[in-house]
This record gives sequence, structure tokens and C-alpha cells, in this order.
Amino acid sequence: MTDNTGNYPSRCLVEILEKSGVKDVVACPGSRNSPLLIALSRSQTIKTTMVVDERSAGFIALGIASISMRPVGIVCTSGTAVLNFSPAVAEAYYRKVPLIVISADRPMEWIDQDDSQTLRQPGVLQNFVKKSYDIPGFETPDMRWFSNRTINDAMLTAAAAPAGPVHVNIQIGEPLGLFVTPDQQAERTVSMVTPREDLTVSEARILGDYLASPKKVMVVAGFMAPDSTLNKALRKLSMLPNVIILTETIANLHGEDFVSDIDATLSAIPDDRKSEFAPEVVITLGGALVSRFVKQYLREIRPLEHWQIGKSLTTVDCFRCLTKRVEMQPGLFIQQLASAMQPHRSECDYRKKWIVARDAARSLLRSYVAKAPWSDLKAFDTFMHLIPRNYNIQLSNGTPIRYAQLFHSREFHRCDCNRGVSGIDGSTSTAIGASMVYKSAPTLLVTGDMSAQYDLGALASRCLTPRFKMIVMCNDGGGIFHFIKATRHLDIVGKCFDEPCNFPARGVAEAFGLRYFEAENEAALRSAFSQFVSEKDFPAMLAIRTSADISAEVLIGFFSEKLKQ
Repeated sequence: MTDNTGNYPSRCLVEILEKSGVKDVVACPGSRNSPLLIALSRSQTIKTTMVVDERSAGFIALGIASISMRPVGIVCTSGTAVLNFSPAVAEAYYRKVPLIVISADRPMEWIDQDDSQTLRQPGVLQNFVKKSYDIPGFETPDMRWFSNRTINDAMLTAAAAPAGPVHVNIQIGEPLGLFVTPDQQAERTVSMVTPREDLTVSEARILGDYLASPKKVMVVAGFMAPDSTLNKALRKLSMLPNVIILTETIANLHGEDFVSDIDATLSAIPDDRKSEFAPEVVITLGGALVSRFVKQYLREIRPLEHWQIGKSLTTVDCFRCLTKRVEMQPGLFIQQLASAMQPHRSECDYRKKWIVARDAARSLLRSYVAKAPWSDLKAFDTFMHLIPRNYNIQLSNGTPIRYAQLFHSREFHRCDCNRGVSGIDGSTSTAIGASMVYKSAPTLLVTGDMSAQYDLGALASRCLTPRFKMIVMCNDGGGIFHFIKATRHLDIVGKCFDEPCNFPARGVAEAFGLRYFEAENEAALRSAFSQFVSEKDFPAMLAIRTSADISAEVLIGFFSEKLKQ
């Protein structure tokens, strides 16, 4: 019997999602995706969260997947709905987060026929997914086999290292609300065996000998999930006199001899001395770097060698001196490398030189902030030291991530930011998704008023819990264009680059059921923060009010040449 309703692919998809370990699906209401929603509603193991706004739904799913470390499905109806997933899908692609994007579609014969909600959906996300799939809207025994095989391949592709999003487009015909009793035969699932990939003892010894002291080695870590194996191995490596470890705030790596405040440290080194700190070999781990200082520095000094460690879909040559790709999990590689390098401890002052510079930069920052007027820098210095260690931190793009990078990275449970493509869209939604799966303590979003306004719809979702807290820097857009070199000297900055925000923080909090707190100076911030973190019954918002112009002047002042003397 032929079934043209799309019931079979929908049931097949949900069953394979269940057997593949998917626990969460974020779905958006619609009519064309009714068979998918019906199948999901009957699942005993998948939690389906309904979110009206597709753009917000995509980022909520991203937040869930990035914290839970499991694939998460997102489901939408036909038409432009799937296009609204694209910002979150692009972010997931560059952050290597496994999203299963599922779009309902009209049967192929109705595309381009002036029928409602039809557009060319197959492959519409192909630039930002590992693979696209299209399942036709008619059913025969062969098409059942095709659907099963296709959905299995999608799940394996999403999870295979490096992980990432896939897009499954399902053509669904009428009638939409009909529920067909499932067949008794269970769906076939396909598993994949991935052999362990590590270095042989001889390979590890060769690399250890090659990088042995006094060769100067720098390890730079970009964004990644916490990895205890990697952290332990890097701490062991950092004890060697010829190795320095530079970690970004969202690298989630911590060690006594790490340089976690890269920007402040590099900016405090006089230009005429920077060559003394140059590595001969730089090893990079994790995702794209936030720090323009370290990128600019390494591009200028051009290390003799650059090794990129980790599973990758392409060759990344950020410093224009890449010489080696090591397709291994970073934790395992560094663990083997650290052990192989331990016997080599020839005299070298490379690590010590960096540690001295780091400590001097920290002292300089403390002194400068103590004398600075009320500003973003002063506010960040105040509350970053007050955040409980068991919090999950989510930083929005723009100024929040950059300010956080200036300070020594405290060992929070973890710290994240959407740095795959670095957009301001979806920061709130991602943090809400993260708060849904991290239940041991609150998830704290630190965002700007512009980013918060851009993703305002996220607060309307039913996903908010008392574990979600947000700090909003109410600084009229942050004045970032008054700070960055590309725009700060232009006489049209105020006219063309600054968009007054006028974010009604109190009204927004009251409208969406968040407890509201506010601070306009340091004393008020310390008092309000204590109440903010003590709120247990409702989600909460803390608005910190600063001047964009003063904040820009303070930040420029810190990086000015006078401070390096």
C-alpha cells in the first residue's frame, strides 16, 4: 500500500533518533510538520520543547547540544521557516556541534507552482551542514528502505568527528493530521565503529625529541568544551621550561602557569621586546581565536612552524605559517607529547619570560582599574570576581567576550560564547538552551543591550527556569565602533555606526517574568549582585548602566602606548 502522507518517514526518523541516543528535540509549530510533531509526541524517551520563533529555537537547540554533548534535533514546517534556522546552523557548523535539522516540505511536484509556503528547500543549508538529505513524499517498499538508510546516514554523519549539523528535508503530502498505526517491525539502525587513533611510542618520542628544550614552544587554545584529560596533560606540559600555554577564556582550560589573559599580557609587552617572546613552534587547539592581539602577533613574527591539532573538515591556516595537521583528539595528543617531552629539560628561560610578563600585566590592569572611572571595564572587574565558581557562563559577542578576555580566567564550571561565526544573534537563546540541561547551578548570560534586544523573542519561550540569569550591560550599544581602529577615527561614527539602543531593561524583565536588579556604580553593583545570585524562585536580570563614551575612553587608555612605559 502506498502512503503519501509522510507518516512513515516521520515515524522512522523519530525511532532512529531514539535509538541513536537523542534526548532533546526543539520543535516549532506548523501544519506541514504535523506528522513529525505527532510522532515526537508519542516518543517515550525524547523531550520535545516547543518554541514559536525558528531563529530562537535553533539557538536554544545549540545551547542544549553544546552543554549536553549530545545531538539535538530541531524541527520546522515548510517555507521560510527553515531559513530562520540558518544562523544557528552556521554557528553549530563552525563550533562542531551536532544538530539534526529536520524540515517538513511540500511534495516536489508543487515547488515553484505558486502554492502556499513553497520554496526550494532541498540543500538550502548546504553551505553550513556536513551533509544535506532529501526524502521524497511518496512511499513504496524501496522508498522505506531509502528513508531508513538516509536517516541512519544522517545520524552517523552528525556524530562522526568532527561533529556538526546535518539537514534532513522530508516531503510530506496530505492529509497532514492523519495518524497511521505504526508497523510492528522495529526500524533498523546502523552503528559505526571508530578505532582509537593515537601515536605509536616511536612517533611520540620523535615529536618529543624535536620539541625538546631549548626549542621555544607556544600552545594556543581557542574555544572548546571542558576536557579534563587535555587540561591535565597541558599542566604537565606547562612545567617544562621551554613551553608556554596561552588559553582563551572560553577554552575552559586552567593551570597555574597558563597565560589566560592573553590580550592584557601581549598589550603590556613593548613592541621592541616582542621578538624575545616569539615561539619557534606554535601549536593550536580548539576553535577560532577571539584575541586579535595573538593573531596579529603570530602573523607578524611568523613562527618557523605551526601545528594544528584536532579533527577538522578543512585546512585552517590562520597565522599563514601552517606546517602540520595532526588529526587526533587534542587530549590524547598532548597527553602523549607531554610524556615524551618530560626527559628533556635543558636550560631555557622561555616559560619564565612569559610568566613574568603575565604577572606584570595583571599588576598593571589592577592598578589601572583601581584608578579608572565607572565604566564597562570597572564593572567587569567587579562582577567577574563575584560570580560563583559552579556557574556556567555564556558570553555574548561584541564587547562582553572581549572584556572577559582581559582578566585572568577563573575556573568556572565552564564558559562559552558563540564564536563559530561570532554573530550577536542568538546569544540569549543559546544561554537559555544551556540552562535547560545544566541543572547543578545557574547559567549566567553576560550580554550587551544591543545583543539582548536583537534576541528579545527568546525570553518569550516557555524554557525559562530560575536557573537562568542574565547580566545586561546597558551602555547604549557598547560604543565598540568608538574603540576599534577601523572606525573610531571616522567623523561619521555617530551617524552611521551607532544605533541608540534605549533598551527598556526593567520593562522587559517585568513583561517576561524575570526578577529585576539594577546598578549604576560599583557600590550598587556589589549590593545588587548579592541579591541577584540569591534569587532562587525566578529567572533574573541585572542591568548594569555605564556610559559608552567613557567606557571606550577607558579601554583605549588601557591599551595606549603610555601604559607600556
